[in-house]
Amino acid sequence: MKYRSTRGSQSESIDSPAAIIQGLAPDGGLYVPVDFPQPKVDLNDFVGLSYQETANTVLSWFFDDYTDQELSESVVAAYGQQFDDDQIVPLTDKTAGSYYMELFHGPTLAFKDLALQVLPQLMTRAVKDQGVNSDIVILTATSGDTGTASMRGFQDVEGTQVIVFYPHNGVSPVQLRQMLTQQGKNLKVVAVEGNFDQAQTNVKKIFGDQQFNEWLAGTGHQFSSANSMNIGRLIPQVAYYFYTYAQLTKRHEIKMGDKVNFTVPTGNFGDILAGYYAKKIGLPINKLICASNQNNVLTDFFATGKYDRNRPFYLTNSPSMDILVSSNLERLLFDIAGQDDAQVRKLMAQLASDGSYQINDDMKAGLVDFAAGSADEKEIQAEIKRVYDETGYAIDPHTAVGSAVAHRYQENDPDTPTVVLSTASPYKFPETVLTAINGKSKWTGLNAVNELNRLLGGQLPGGVAALFDLTPRQEVVVQPDAMKDYIQDNL
Repeated sequence: MKYRSTRGSQSESIDSPAAIIQGLAPDGGLYVPVDFPQPKVDLNDFVGLSYQETANTVLSWFFDDYTDQELSESVVAAYGQQFDDDQIVPLTDKTAGSYYMELFHGPTLAFKDLALQVLPQLMTRAVKDQGVNSDIVILTATSGDTGTASMRGFQDVEGTQVIVFYPHNGVSPVQLRQMLTQQGKNLKVVAVEGNFDQAQTNVKKIFGDQQFNEWLAGTGHQFSSANSMNIGRLIPQVAYYFYTYAQLTKRHEIKMGDKVNFTVPTGNFGDILAGYYAKKIGLPINKLICASNQNNVLTDFFATGKYDRNRPFYLTNSPSMDILVSSNLERLLFDIAGQDDAQVRKLMAQLASDGSYQINDDMKAGLVDFAAGSADEKEIQAEIKRVYDETGYAIDPHTAVGSAVAHRYQENDPDTPTVVLSTASPYKFPETVLTAINGKSKWTGLNAVNELNRLLGGQLPGGVAALFDLTPRQEVVVQPDAMKDYIQDNL
């Protein structure tokens, strides 16, 4: 398997360990397979596999530069006791009309753990195999969950440092406490006065700053990314689509070969792109339903073919989706443009200069695998209450975006089984969940966690329980144009 930049020549392709170490291509593009793997997939073979075995199979298709032993060791280390459910990704029974794929049983209670527990394993082996002598600086912008999961995954990993930028006052109280209480001598977390898009744009600029990268190399460091821009973060997410389909078959909810809809709460477009890759390989997916919150730039894109970030930016009760520039959409553009890197460069230049672009009719025809919808804050709260009142099952606000859009979509497609990706635990956003269910919440932060636990009963997840015993570090806040200075001063 070889990987090329969405903005570069195929002749400049590299192998998977090099792509994982680099994270972002030097030309600002994202790495994608030169040729997609075409494994002889017998879906029946997945029905009896554990999650670890499923992940190992999927990784072997894309990352064949790694030995079988390297992949096996990586998977065993990634998906073990740090997850609070032996299935790793359990699937609910049909609940309020949908199945919920629970992706929040890892140490930071969000779907990012499924990739960010294995990425450090892949990266450290890549560094060894490639003979890299520099320390790897994991530079990441987060809208809430990637930061915690990145720090937890790379905590005290030899030869790495992690610098996470997040929007000041743009994450939930529990998300903030999770980031500020992560333990590890190699971890730094910094608030940016601005929104996620500003933080992410500046991170990309820093990656592409040749002079700064030369200075960095002179100090014995090089950048990489833990965002889903990194192909090593994206590909592990393909596995849970195959695993969930196999669980539906094993439980006789569907017959082998039946098509399924997957509804994905979507911000940076990585999670849903992994589903698209699963379909390209042969998984019987009917529609990938892109669910957005009030920042519904993607909903409009799928309806019109025009991507336009020139609109109000809303801070909502689903903060991890408060994004107007969805980086991974570039990978989809590359695919539906017939791998035309010149076309992608043109569109990305238009986005940078004008804040918008319009795809042509041929490219728009390539969006046939997708549907899209959005839910505002009131609809999110109403969906949390609907699901809870009907079943007693609590969902977080991001999952509620997907659930609300799925519920609406099912009016026109009632016969196709629908899986909603449940991307975070309700304990990460207890204020919103309590307000939705009870009509109000006078608690915030850990007090709200306790109140939600009293409502739901049961035992607190370990990732939340630990927050009560840890002292958060002092919050550091910088202006967007000072991010590079912070990096320079702190390496």
